[in-house]
Amino acid sequence: MSEIDHIDHQILRVLSRDGRISNLALAEQVGLSPSACLRRVSALERAGVISGYRAVLNPEKNGIGFVAYVTVGLSQHTKSAQEAFERAISRSPEVRECHNITGAVEYLLRVEARDLAAYKHFHTEVLGVLPQVNAITSYVVMGSPKDERA
Repeated sequence: MSEIDHIDHQILRVLSRDGRISNLALAEQVGLSPSACLRRVSALERAGVISGYRAVLNPEKNGIGFVAYVTVGLSQHTKSAQEAFERAISRSPEVRECHNITGAVEYLLRVEARDLAAYKHFHTEVLGVLPQVNAITSYVVMGSPKDERA
């Protein structure tokens, strides 16, 4: 695939807002014929620019009433400690995102739970018992005025 141009960027913006938009409607929004639009979307998919399509779930309708971002510092700064932590976190359904970051701590997690009691259980019985974990700081989400995650 050649360079991504302004039309490709328009296509990507529209698809990131509505991945189920029809090709006809997408073509109209970006000013292309349906066949040209489909060729571009297919090329973006083949090139890996578009890696998939997802359903955006309503947390409240799925029993999620509590969201927190959690920073985690490890007790050891080794590859094996990181790998062990990442394996443990990959088995935790409450962790919706896990990012290895720079700074004073090693990880930033997005944790979704039914309520505060469920989060406390995760905090104490899952994170708190991992031997690699040295520090946990929770930031409770009170609202999300902008959230463009797909």
